[in-house]
Amino acid sequence: MTTVRTSAESKPASPAAEADQSVTDRILTTIRDEIIEGKLLPGTALVENDLTQLHDVSRNTLREALRLLCREGLAVHYRHRGVIVRTLTRHDVRDIYRVRRTLELQALAREAPIEDDDLALMREAIRCAQEAVEREDWRAVGTYSLLFHRHIVRLLDSALFDAFFTTILAQLRLVFASAPDEKRFQKPWVMKDQKIFALIERGNLDKAQAALADYLTESEHAMLDYL
Repeated sequence: MTTVRTSAESKPASPAAEADQSVTDRILTTIRDEIIEGKLLPGTALVENDLTQLHDVSRNTLREALRLLCREGLAVHYRHRGVIVRTLTRHDVRDIYRVRRTLELQALAREAPIEDDDLALMREAIRCAQEAVEREDWRAVGTYSLLFHRHIVRLLDSALFDAFFTTILAQLRLVFASAPDEKRFQKPWVMKDQKIFALIERGNLDKAQAALADYLTESEHAMLDYL
């Protein structure tokens, strides 16, 4: 469908408007990353006064960032309560894994060899996850696992998919928070990620795809068990 724009809409944005937008994007990215890293848990209040001071921005700029965060499904605005980091449901989990299967499995359905740079990013995420296991930093283990799977999706070479999947991973981290024992929840997936990467690194993409499909099914069931 073709969108018809008025003459006012077709004018380029002013430098001030572009600057405001870049600041909004920066705040949105920062909050989203904090969710992915497990620093902001479901039910956390995103207090306007605190955040405007922290990011040194106007209230309107912050509100726009929070509006976008809500649109991404990472927070909810309640009247008289403000914006709260979202608690996800079983329906949300099923939807997340529908997306994961679509993107991650498609990323491995390829004939071309994977570039060394892409393998290096995956290898680094796997290494960091193992180091986090050794120091028993289970929150970091979850974060590096999410990064590993983000690097798989990067094989699709699509900026739109990358941006969309980053939001999916942030939603997934909010589901992680439902697990009462983070060590018990995260530990089984470390070796599974390592197995998938070993197959990818050897170029056995068919087997890697099959292992990833099993991983996603087991992971979805584990998530649902906690909700």
